Amino acid sequence: MEHITSAKNPTIRELKSLSTRKGREETGRFLVEGEVMIEEALKCGLAIHDVLADEAHAAFAEGLAARNARVYAVPRSLLEGVCETKTPQGVCASFDVPAPLAPESAPARIAALDGVQDPGNVGTIWRTADAAGFQAVLFGPGCADPLSPKVQRAAMGSGFRVPFMAADDLPAALAALKARGWTVIASDLRGQDFYRRPDPGERFALVIGNEARGISDAVRETASMLVKLPMRGGAESLNAAVAAGIMMYELMREQAVGSRQ
Repeated sequence: MEHITSAKNPTIRELKSLSTRKGREETGRFLVEGEVMIEEALKCGLAIHDVLADEAHAAFAEGLAARNARVYAVPRSLLEGVCETKTPQGVCASFDVPAPLAPESAPARIAALDGVQDPGNVGTIWRTADAAGFQAVLFGPGCADPLSPKVQRAAMGSGFRVPFMAADDLPAALAALKARGWTVIASDLRGQDFYRRPDPGERFALVIGNEARGISDAVRETASMLVKLPMRGGAESLNAAVAAGIMMYELMREQAVGSRQ
């Protein structure tokens, strides 16, 4: 295992650049931190490249050499400079950026994000979509970068399992899905009671809006239906990820019930 001790080393510089969207776009790679997340990325077939590990994680890192990874032993200070977490887990690795799904390959159940900016919310929605049985996440402009370390940490491996789609024009992308038979369900405070909505059918996209502003006017005009969760207590609204989770699970529960009838 090669040792690196200088922050000016080209490999360290490149891995550090992966904390930025520009660095990820220029290299076509993104950074994965921790043994569990690295194992998840490998299970999902992502190609691994450079690995940095401290002494405590050397054995794990050396095992990655069999996956054609370039493995480097580094002091803790270099790991802290590369990783976004304040207390890195002792190992990180660069992987090829997964290719987004093409619109024509859209699956039946999609979670769509309209300007959801908080990386924790984005990652949690992604993880919940995976758990509930949704098959893709569609990102519109203004969302947190799906490949940022913060989003991927919150997704806990679901970002590797559930593919994403990217749309420069989310209303147009939703309109195209709608024209092909998808029901576009948009969460909106002006909408009808979520539990009294019409049956969306087997193909649908659930749109979650920006934490502060909700969905955009253009998305609102495109939607097949606008829905809101009833607020029976004193709260005026729910956290975006919590609301998304409730609706995704209920939609999938109804799908399961329908398939048994």
